[in-house]
Amino acid sequence: MLLFQHNNIKAVEWTGIRRELANALKKVDEELARNGDEGYVGQSSKIQIVQTGIFASALRVVEFWEPSFVDEHKDADPSLTHGLSKNAYFKAKTAKLEHGLEPLLSGPMAVMTLPSVSPAHLKAAISILAPSKEIPAPKRRFAPGYYEPAVQTGLNKLMFLGARVEGKVFDMEGAKWVGSIEGGLAGLRAQLVAMLQGVGAGLTNTLESAGKSLYLTVEGRRGMLEDEQKEGKEEESK
Repeated sequence: MLLFQHNNIKAVEWTGIRRELANALKKVDEELARNGDEGYVGQSSKIQIVQTGIFASALRVVEFWEPSFVDEHKDADPSLTHGLSKNAYFKAKTAKLEHGLEPLLSGPMAVMTLPSVSPAHLKAAISILAPSKEIPAPKRRFAPGYYEPAVQTGLNKLMFLGARVEGKVFDMEGAKWVGSIEGGLAGLRAQLVAMLQGVGAGLTNTLESAGKSLYLTVEGRRGMLEDEQKEGKEEESK
């Protein structure tokens, strides 16, 4: 989930922004599909304007209201057992917990959502909505529509605030880092496995070295004792 603050973006500007975002995400879908990943996350991703107060309240309900209340009170008043009930509202409102997005929930907001975590799609979205040196905008020859005046004017009114990935809140730099993970989550897993294998290999080598050192020490000492015994027998025989 990416959070943006917007400043009176016109309908025609939103149309252009959504079009270019959809095109960028579609390209990622197609590229991943060629490599066997047919999740098509981009097709189910969208950006929309939200009412900040309602969104903030709904977010607290999702985070801090326990839906199991429904199962525990099957005979309770139906008006108390759903996410839009007064019970859910007050339970969430009075929860002495924070989800981390509170500082960002102010002013006119737009939210982009992805159905699952995909660094490749996240990178593509940032390249359209909030390009930077680390994640640049697409070249004009690949996305000429992106450079239309309406699109550029609209993007200038859009400010990237932060993101939430796997329940963790990231600032702009953190979100860009997630988007820059090569190979997506599969790439991150591969890096982790390689790192663990490296640690394992290092540990194995250390243990083997220690074992070899101990073996050589014992063998050397045994050889010395055998030599001393031989010398002792030779002297006795004389």
